[in-house]
Amino acid sequence: MTSSPAATPEWAEFTRALGIELRRARDARGLTQETMAERAGISLYAYQQYERGAVTKNGAATNPRLATVLAICQALEVSIAQLLPPVPPLTAR
Repeated sequence: MTSSPAATPEWAEFTRALGIELRRARDARGLTQETMAERAGISLYAYQQYERGAVTKNGAATNPRLATVLAICQALEVSIAQLLPPVPPLTAR
């Protein structure tokens, strides 16, 4: 049985880097986490998890859906390429 690519250390690092980019972009626009969550149509808790680069108890990274990432990009007025860090290899273990 293979594990999810989201459970790899490389993917956890990707989510941390994404969180850093989220915060940087949000701060540059003078927005609060509450405002970001509202504009993106997600819960404050979910947005906070993404910005923190949270990892679940089993080691899997908290992954926003593509629609959520695009909504966040719209709220921040940035392209997805500006927001996402380099993508790690997505091989399952």
